[in-house]
Amino acid sequence: MLEDHNTLLYPDCKQGHKKLRTTLELLQWKVTNGISDKAFNEILSLIKKFLPEGNKLPASTYEAKEVVCPVGLEVQKIHACLNDCILYHGEVNEKLEVCQVCKASRYKIRRADTLDGEVEPHRKRIPAKVMWYFPIIPRLKRLFRNKEHAKMMRWHKEERKVDGMLRHPANGSQWRKVDRTFPDFAEDARNVRFGLSTDGMNPFGEQSSGHSTWPVTLCMYNLPPWLCLKRKFIMMPCLIQGPKQPGNNIDVYLQPLVDELLQLWSKGVRMWDEHKKEAFDLRAMLFVTINDWPGLSNLSGQSNKGFRACTHCLDETDSLYLRHCRKVVYMGHH
Repeated sequence: MLEDHNTLLYPDCKQGHKKLRTTLELLQWKVTNGISDKAFNEILSLIKKFLPEGNKLPASTYEAKEVVCPVGLEVQKIHACLNDCILYHGEVNEKLEVCQVCKASRYKIRRADTLDGEVEPHRKRIPAKVMWYFPIIPRLKRLFRNKEHAKMMRWHKEERKVDGMLRHPANGSQWRKVDRTFPDFAEDARNVRFGLSTDGMNPFGEQSSGHSTWPVTLCMYNLPPWLCLKRKFIMMPCLIQGPKQPGNNIDVYLQPLVDELLQLWSKGVRMWDEHKKEAFDLRAMLFVTINDWPGLSNLSGQSNKGFRACTHCLDETDSLYLRHCRKVVYMGHH
């Protein structure tokens, strides 16, 4: 990547255009305007004809993506049970081909498969369901490698205005309670407090379709309020494939994320702070979850229906069943 950064787009380029920067700008233009790969290939070949001989411009979309490949971050495609029972992930489940819970096949069964269950060797087996997972630790490492971003991650403690007004979660009672309960965690301002949110969406834009894909996002409350909810600083560690919503089995899909959060909470991860010019052990915690009422039940594992619907009052919920209406009402609650 460094070599492409120093390579001129073509010999004796007086404007100083470099191969890596030009490729990045063209790919960014492609994504911004929704250009297809086929159209982008034709544009690249056309521009390449206009440039002098010996130019280093990629000839296709594939070559352009190979140039910026080192810039990318790790992405894992984790196979999942069709009925949301398990993930084929980890030492125990990674080599399984049948779900141990519901006995469903890991892969789609096609007519071309033989009767005895064997697959023709030249055919690629298609998983029945896939979850896309984007590890958060490499993204945090890259965040602190940027001098400006590393400085902004300390904003909540060093630059926040303290005047009794509620402008940021750091001004709230929950933040102060965490500081009192875990003083070693609160001592380092770089330790991250995450807010997790998830909900179902229809990525195809068809109102009549019941397709439900569930993205899981994380925002960082260390940042100032005008930045922490910007797209640039929101991570999407999990993308749960539809067409059915995971429901109470969403904890199965959150397993890789929970493992990383436990690692960040207990041991911490060694990182480089470009602002302070020092290495440190970064720790993180899940500070809050943001979801609607049905999603609260799925994420917390608590029931929010029936006689004990209030997730705060629990057994002290003031509920009453109306026999003729056939529903439960909560007369003592607002």
